[in-house]
Amino acid sequence: MVGLEGRAVTITALGTALPDREVTNDELSRSLDTTDEWIRQRTGIGARRVAAPGVSASDLGILAARQAVDRARLPPEDIGLVITASISPDQLFPPTASRIAYEIGAVRAGACDLSAGCSGFVYALALASGMVGAGIHEHVVIVGAEVISSILDWRDRSTAVLFGDGAGAAVVAPATEGGGRILGFDLGSDGAGGPLLSVPAGGSRMPATHDTVDARQHYLKMNGREVYRFATRIIGDSATRVLEQCGRRIDEIDLFVPHQANMRIIEHAAGRLGIPRERVCTNLERYGNTSCASVPLCLDEASASGRLHEGDLVLLMGFGAGLTWGACLMEWGAAGPL
Repeated sequence: MVGLEGRAVTITALGTALPDREVTNDELSRSLDTTDEWIRQRTGIGARRVAAPGVSASDLGILAARQAVDRARLPPEDIGLVITASISPDQLFPPTASRIAYEIGAVRAGACDLSAGCSGFVYALALASGMVGAGIHEHVVIVGAEVISSILDWRDRSTAVLFGDGAGAAVVAPATEGGGRILGFDLGSDGAGGPLLSVPAGGSRMPATHDTVDARQHYLKMNGREVYRFATRIIGDSATRVLEQCGRRIDEIDLFVPHQANMRIIEHAAGRLGIPRERVCTNLERYGNTSCASVPLCLDEASASGRLHEGDLVLLMGFGAGLTWGACLMEWGAAGPL
């Protein structure tokens, strides 16, 4: 649990990017033993975006980061650090963030990748907030960028129907009067659940071999039942902790922006917390689970549609592989992201 100290910090702008191609449930049903009704009933997903061949996480991340920096009217040379969160980075190394920083003109910025599963954007926001709050950097750009279609086994109905590609970015900077502020975080991990959601091969534990390729061990694997049990428990626990840490109440929340994993998980969590449906932000039906991009994509849509106003209390929530979780409580600014 983290309460912020030092100078106040806020998000000054957001940016997003989505592939053009939309893949509907009906299209998936032509190659998988599934139907639109089956997918919608179990997940709430109706379609997802899929990147064209050759498009990487950094390609989408560059577009989202550039939009956020432009909206913030921030000279790229003033960016001190770029952090990219992804479960589908360009490579194991170099950092995907390095290419994003270079392409947006942040040629003097530090750059690093962060791996925290679908909690990655909230973790990146926490790290950026600490950096800016401590005065180490004035402006940090965080990016959640995913081309999950590249690590999916498209023959596996249990995972192929769930995920989509996309990117979201935010500029984190010192807060000004009327500019909103980030209040606190709750971050955690339960490593015992690591095998429940992973890409088994490709790292030092299971290096790539003919056998790992033949066994399709380089694709995303998930125990959906156990991940569901974890998520429905941890969302309520983590949200309660960050609210208590910040001295706020559930009934004060104006907008709840959860990771877009499964509509049943979101509805269960909102019901347990007592947050009305109209205060919950979702885009799962149109984009599927975009992992580290899901929270900023939702937040940007909420801002653009007028659902956010000065002083609104916003709860962000991520959860995923690790097993990890991360909650952030923030007050929205007068203008907020453009």
